[in-house]
Formats: sequence, structure tokens, C-alpha cells
Amino acid sequence: MRRTMLAAASLLSLVLTSGCALDDSGVDQGAGPAESGPLKGATVNVASKNFTEQLLLCEITAQRLESQGADVKRTCGMSGTNAVRAALTSGSVDTYWEYTGTGWLALQQTGTVTDSKAMYEKVSSLDKAKNDVVWLPPAAANNTYAVAVKTETAKKLGVSTLSDYAELAEKDQGSAGFCGASEFFGRDDGWPGLQKAYGFSLPKGDVAELAEGPIYNAVAKGNPCDFGEVFATDGRIASLGLTVLEDDKKFFPPYNLSLNVRGSVLKKYPEIETVMDPVSELLTTTELQKLNAQIDVDGKRPEEVASQWLSANKLS
Repeated sequence: MRRTMLAAASLLSLVLTSGCALDDSGVDQGAGPAESGPLKGATVNVASKNFTEQLLLCEITAQRLESQGADVKRTCGMSGTNAVRAALTSGSVDTYWEYTGTGWLALQQTGTVTDSKAMYEKVSSLDKAKNDVVWLPPAAANNTYAVAVKTETAKKLGVSTLSDYAELAEKDQGSAGFCGASEFFGRDDGWPGLQKAYGFSLPKGDVAELAEGPIYNAVAKGNPCDFGEVFATDGRIASLGLTVLEDDKKFFPPYNLSLNVRGSVLKKYPEIETVMDPVSELLTTTELQKLNAQIDVDGKRPEEVASQWLSANKLS
């Protein structure tokens, strides 16, 4: 799955297979369960995958639930979608954040859905029926594939949409050099489908395959490419001065965030939805870019960023 690919290198040494680790400095993961609150007496195991955004969301969720009285176990940093979904459906963990597009693939659905609402409704309905997994109302944040370019370069070339890029690729191939990861080049909802949807074809000599992480710096430096594949909520987009091209034909499928909860757990503790709704409402694409940047760019720990964000929004 595309969402299992990347963890920030600076975080790998901080993550245990079974959960988010503390270092010797004793950085707090949260104050523990509040003495009172709507979730007093509830026990919840919060999980996540092993990359920056997921580690952050795991801590935000754990600390929010603790502030409402829940006793929370953390299983942050699991190896990927298959592992965390298996843990959820088997009852080993109780909740984690998933992306609608990833859920679509995990449920082995074919075809392409480009409408965010339709995607969410289909995925949530299927997962509830098949696995008794409830997808809570989705956040606006959409961590889909995107194409980015240095802002200065975009202005120079007059490119602001993917249709503009397709036109550039046909007229001036040397200026349209593209970097992508191997998975992106092999997926129908990646490079092959993008070229087909927008009606262009870039020669292999103008395309470079890189690991996911280095693409951002390559685009920022314009070497070996001016354009590249990114994930829309990545914090490096803003920090490196990149611009995401508008997907004006809405080719890329939506990857909106939704907190997934085992049906039996939500039935037992329906307050989980109530206390997590304000969190979901605040999670926009831009907001997640900023939060992810505090970890990947500024070097803060997910626990710290989560605590400060919840406090700033009066949710702790």
C-alpha cells in the first residue's frame, strides 16, 4: 500500500515495533487518563502505521482520549496497512486513522472513484458490512498523490494546473522533467494513468525514478527534475517552497482521513466519536502540512507536536 512506504529517517530510531517509544529524556506522551470525563473507565488501544503523519495522528488520538478519561494503550508505528488492519479486525487494537483511497484498495475494489463523498460512503459501508469496522466522519485533509514544482519555476513556466503541465510536456519536454518513485510509475492511479488522463507522453530520458523521500529536494533544486510526485499533506511542500499543481481533471483518487474504530468498541464507548469529532474537523490538508513540517523539518517529536496542537485548540 502506498501509505506504508515512508517514515522520516529521523524518526525510525524512535519507534518500537509495538508502539511509540520514549527516550531517556522522559518526554511525556500525555498525562494519562483524566480523573473524570465522558470516557472515564474506557480502555482503548490506539494504533498507527509507521510514518510521520500516522505517528502524529496516533499521539493526537491517544492524548485526546486520555484527556477525556480513557485509559489508552499505544501501538503506534506498526509496519503498514496490512498489519494494522489485521490488528484492528482481529481485536488486537481498537482504532487508527486510515485513508479512504487506501481503504478502497484494502477492500479490493476496482475502478476509480474521484468524488471524496462517494468514496467515503462506499468504503465505510463495505467495511462495516464485511469487517464491523466503523469509519467516523472524514476530515477534510486529503493526502492524495500530487505533482509539485518549485514555486519560482511554476511562475516562470506559467504552470499552475496539471493541464498546463501536460501542455508543457508536449511542447517543451526538456522543461517538464519528472521525478517519481517506482510504485508511482507502476500504478494505474499514478504515472501511466496521469499521462493518459491528461493526454501527454514524456520520453523516458526526461523521467527519473527516485526513492520517495529524495523527490522533494530534487524538485526544490531542479535536479534532476523540475516536477515530481509528492503526497499532498507532506510538510516539506511548504518548507521547500514548492507549489502543488491543481488536478483540474480530478484524476487522483481521494485519500481523506477517517478514524477507523472497531464496531464493538464504538458500541461500548460511543463517546469516542463525540470527543474525536472536533479533532477531525480541524484536520485540513494545510493544517497537516504544518504539523508534519514540525516533525520532519523542525525535528520535534510527534508527542510534543500533538500535545501543543491539542492545547492550542483547547482539546487537551
